[in-house]
Amino acid sequence: MMLDAIATSSSKSPVCAYSSTESSPVNSAKGIRNTYHLGELFAGAGGMALGAHQAQHNGSKFNHVWVNDLDNDACQTFAENFAIHESSIHCCDVSALRFETLPSIDGLVFGFPCNDFSIVGDRLGIEGKFGGLYQHGIRALKAQKPLFFVAENVSGLSSSGDTLKVIENELVASGYNIFKQLYKFENFGVPQCRHRIIIVGFRSDTKITEFSHPKPTTLVNPVSCEEALAGVQACPNNNEPTNHSEVVLERLKYIKPGQNIFNANLPEHLQLRMTSKAKISQIYRRLKHDKPAYTVTGSGGGGTHVYHWCENRALTNRERARLQTFPDEFFFVGGKESVRKQIGMAVPPKGAKIIFETIIKTLRKHKINSHC
Repeated sequence: MMLDAIATSSSKSPVCAYSSTESSPVNSAKGIRNTYHLGELFAGAGGMALGAHQAQHNGSKFNHVWVNDLDNDACQTFAENFAIHESSIHCCDVSALRFETLPSIDGLVFGFPCNDFSIVGDRLGIEGKFGGLYQHGIRALKAQKPLFFVAENVSGLSSSGDTLKVIENELVASGYNIFKQLYKFENFGVPQCRHRIIIVGFRSDTKITEFSHPKPTTLVNPVSCEEALAGVQACPNNNEPTNHSEVVLERLKYIKPGQNIFNANLPEHLQLRMTSKAKISQIYRRLKHDKPAYTVTGSGGGGTHVYHWCENRALTNRERARLQTFPDEFFFVGGKESVRKQIGMAVPPKGAKIIFETIIKTLRKHKINSHC
């Protein structure tokens, strides 16, 4: 499936300068510029991008002019699912990008890698291998000066010492009014308990000093795993089963829905021998059919693949993609573990759509048009 066309201009236009609709020539009889152009760092397979492209309001919408990611399979997945010229996908280390040479944008999106802030990681914070990658978002903001940005990271960022405050201060110093919110995506129609910090920023000269993050839509009746996975067996894409060993199949027989290997009543020979005192609740944890899933992750060894509530098996990648709200026609490129990583690292498109719809409404409310 090819999604909305992504602009492919490779020429550098002047940095977008803000002006209200009252003074902008685009308010002539020719009509307003109703497509806002995006650039995205750490784009992955395109979960955030898909949500942005699905978001519309009174004829206004979003489109990408360039994206970046280091993972080759993820870049190919993006190209497979979006009508985009290969020159607009920069598959390279983000440090190699010269933002001043890229096409100008109205909005920057960057879900900088969360490994060093995740509760299942080593919690190395801003000093870790991935902790400082947000600075490339800062670098892009200073070079391109877009009207707005959307930054995303795990909820663990808020408990990583002073890291979140450091990042917020740098975003403000870059010339933006920022609005932070912890999203529990199960409250927004996503069949998964996935909690993420979203920071939306508007350039100071837009005079946008208030931004109301969207309100939950499924706070009372969240979407269950059973609802989300209905009919998934018929989907041919990325639906290969996992070949389990006999010991894994035997373990699963003793684990009830909602339990994991540590709180289930397993015979001694099926219990895990932990080399540390840490016990991660996701290990061999089975879903509950009438509840949203726990967080789908992109990496991890045996026991971290998300397990069906009644069938003795791990979920397929297509089932994980369903829990992330990717449509069945969205095809992931790469081997099974690569696809698992792409799915687990993504922002749920349905959640992203709600956020971008709110941004469009805010821009239109303040009569701010695209200037690219």
